[in-house]
This record gives sequence, structure tokens and C-alpha cells, in this order.
Amino acid sequence: MTAALSVEGLEVVFDRFRALKGVSLEVREGESYGLVGESGSGKSTLLRAITGLAPASSGTITVNGKVLGKTREKAFYREVQMVFQDPYGSLHPRQTVDRLLQEPLAIHGIADGEKRIERALDEVGLGKGFRFRYAHQLSGGQRQRVAIARALILEPSILLLDEPTSALDASVQAEVLNLLEEVRRRRKLTFLMVSHDLAIITHMCERLMVMQNGEVVETLTASQLIGHRVSEDYTRNLLRASEGFVRV
Repeated sequence: MTAALSVEGLEVVFDRFRALKGVSLEVREGESYGLVGESGSGKSTLLRAITGLAPASSGTITVNGKVLGKTREKAFYREVQMVFQDPYGSLHPRQTVDRLLQEPLAIHGIADGEKRIERALDEVGLGKGFRFRYAHQLSGGQRQRVAIARALILEPSILLLDEPTSALDASVQAEVLNLLEEVRRRRKLTFLMVSHDLAIITHMCERLMVMQNGEVVETLTASQLIGHRVSEDYTRNLLRASEGFVRV
């Protein structure tokens, strides 16, 4: 199976602090791939480096066979979109849902906006009645659905998901995760997903990478993690901390 996303020897340095230290990974087309590790391990920095939000000092990033340069061209964002952790922070509270969804279409000069907006809202389980509501009138779960709709509206092939449900209540978390899984299957999307919650990663992802202090600790399948068939003490400690949540 071909790689949708490939990272080789990626380094990110902030004021002499090495946030990523030679990280490499490969995500296959149509795969859901997880990144786990404690806070500060470099998971979110890796997503931000892929999108160009964090500066890579060395290494290569390849998306659908194309090696990315220092800056991201507009075409990149037609292929790759990101859903952030905080639906309260990622949406302008005084803009309507319609305006939030129109914006990426206008930036990319896409003509069939009406059809795309209707499809995106329908796909995330929000009817037409939500279209002219303001973001501040929505619940956390509804806001995250809008954020997902906005990511889908350019019809990307890859979604980067940075703790997409951690700011939501447990019952709403499950709804949003099921929605994401349905969308991935329907659109044949590739996911790269960050979470501190091993139960979410084993539910959503086929393979995963464990990170610590900006480095790769080990790569595993979800079934290896669930079965505690791991090589490194750091991963064992993560499993111990999650005991009762990750089960066979």
C-alpha cells in the first residue's frame, strides 16, 4: 500500500530547544495512525510541522508522493486539513457557521460552495438549521462538528487530528469519534491522530507511534498495545497509567 504521508528525520528547534529529534514515520493511504505519549513528547509539534505551523530545521515531509518545501502552497491545504483540540478556540465565536464554512471556499476559489456546505453539515450530523447560528450559540460537541465540517469542505485526503475530543464530555466524545470513523470510511481518508488517551487510540487506529521527549520510543499495532506486547519500559508505564481503560 502506498504512503499518503511520510516523515523522515524531522527536527524542530525552538530557541535551541530540540522539540523533535530526528522523527520518522509512514502513514499508509486510508490508514488511521496514532501518536501517543505524555504532554511535551512532541506529538502536537509533529502535526504542526507537517502543516507548516512549526519550523522544521531538517528532515523531509512527503504528502501523496510530493516532498514539501519550507512553505506550504495553497494546494497543500486542499490535501491536508487539521482539526484542533479546542473547538472554543478554533472557531470565531461571532461568526455564523455559514461564514466559517464559506471562508476556506473563498480562499481557494471553489465555485460549488452551496453544495459543499450542505454536504459537510449533513455529514457531521448538523442540519440546515445550524447554518446561520453563531459559534458561541453552539455546545462544545456541536462546535467540534463544525470544525470537522470546515476541515472536510475542501475535500482533503488527509486529516490531522490533535486531541479532537479531549475538551468534550465523555458521552459527546464517543459521538464525535464515531462520526470521525464514519467519515474516514465514507471518504477513504487518511488520519494522523494525537491523543493522550490510549483507549481512544486503540479504538480509532490500526497502528501507532509512542513518543517521549521529541523522539520515537517504538511503533506498534493497536492489538500489540492492547495485548501489552510492548518492548519499552516507557510504553509499559503509559499502559500502567491507563490501567482499566485499555483492555483486550
